[in-house]
Amino acid sequence: MKNKTFLWSTIFAISMGFFESAAVIYLRKIAYPGGFSFPAQPLSSDLSITEILRELISLIMLFSVSSILGKRRIERFGWFIFNFAIWDIFFYLFLFLLIGWPDSLFTMDLLFLIPVIWTGPVIAPVLLSVLMIFLGLLIINFSKRIRYLGFRTKEFMFLTVGSLICIGTFMLEYLLHSQGKTGSTQFQPNDFNWISFGIGFLSILIGILLFFFHNKKSRQK
Repeated sequence: MKNKTFLWSTIFAISMGFFESAAVIYLRKIAYPGGFSFPAQPLSSDLSITEILRELISLIMLFSVSSILGKRRIERFGWFIFNFAIWDIFFYLFLFLLIGWPDSLFTMDLLFLIPVIWTGPVIAPVLLSVLMIFLGLLIINFSKRIRYLGFRTKEFMFLTVGSLICIGTFMLEYLLHSQGKTGSTQFQPNDFNWISFGIGFLSILIGILLFFFHNKKSRQK
């Protein structure tokens, strides 16, 4: 991995984190002038649509840059999850520096709106971002010297199952309390299922470690 490529990719992801935090600050000033908290009041239809589109466009931006940086599909995936994780971590860092939010890493947040609302404590996506950085860097480095780099069946299974469990954990509260309706954000997440999240997190970690150990001794391509 060229140092200059890594540097500018990281700067791009950090910059995206700032723009994301700025957009959220503006949104909260407009929609929640008294401060954001649960239960959140529903957004107006135009703001709701704009916010969903902003999230989609953010993913497209990350995918576009990753497509330029990576020569192969798995390498592009590595750059994507690396940039995504840097973006997410710095999004929360800039929010804290600019407005003093969140109060703690265990503050509940509205994480995502697609396909339904995701909620969870801030520390949960941050922990997943750490794993994504680790996996992304492994993929990027291995792809430079291994011609046919890929995930073995067991690695893919652990990574996929773990990811689905974590995503399901984020969506669970909304699905239980709103019966899957996407038209309202006015609900109070009662708790976060740490056991479910922990199982998903551990599954992802196992998948990453399996990927690392079977590729670390591979010969130069």
